[in-house]
Amino acid sequence: MSEPLLAVEELHGYYGTAHVLHGVSFTMGAEPVALIGRNGMGKSTLCLAIAGLLGSATGSVRLDDQELLGKPAYKVAGAGIGYVPQGRRLFESLTVDEHLEIVGGRSKGEWTPERIYELFPRLAERKNVSGTSLSGGEQQMLAIGRALVTNPRVLIMDEPSEGLAPTIVENLVETIKELAAGGMGLLVVEQNLGVATTLAERQLVMITGSIAAETTAAELAGDPVAQRRYLGVEPLPDAA
Repeated sequence: MSEPLLAVEELHGYYGTAHVLHGVSFTMGAEPVALIGRNGMGKSTLCLAIAGLLGSATGSVRLDDQELLGKPAYKVAGAGIGYVPQGRRLFESLTVDEHLEIVGGRSKGEWTPERIYELFPRLAERKNVSGTSLSGGEQQMLAIGRALVTNPRVLIMDEPSEGLAPTIVENLVETIKELAAGGMGLLVVEQNLGVATTLAERQLVMITGSIAAETTAAELAGDPVAQRRYLGVEPLPDAA
């Protein structure tokens, strides 16, 4: 059996004395995986820990069997972990082009600023505009593009559909599915159950800082009780 692309084992994370992650363990390959759960369950903290942005964490995070936990965030990114944060975190003082050039201007990998403009033509039209002056959908495109120019093996996306109009979400879902089809590992945190089940067959359920269950998109879509238990949401319209 081949080694997993990303392996997280017994990961514990802390904010000061607050113990937020409690022995999180999972593995994934070059595939889309959704991480779901109610607010406050530790999903964003898990993303930060994997990306090297959580100040205090113990356990193991391995990419291609290379240990990353404890390394600074820039080395984690250089090893192949891309991160699209919740809220996008763009800079008002930087244009679209500057966001991409600063991160990937010297990139010799597959993903370059030019390729980002091919993926998101709207960004090419707005390349000289401040990142924070873009629409919500355009900001999300830029946040994804900024992560892609690091040429990640695994891309972590925290609530990518948050605050976006349904038509923008549809386009975003198609883009993410194209990335997965291209052989990239995708770990996507989603509160939108419809988006989560459309993006990924594997669904990891997070409850109070640990992975409490793993299910499939089909099982979750057909189980209104599980939808309420895991997410506190009303059943999907097509749920049986």
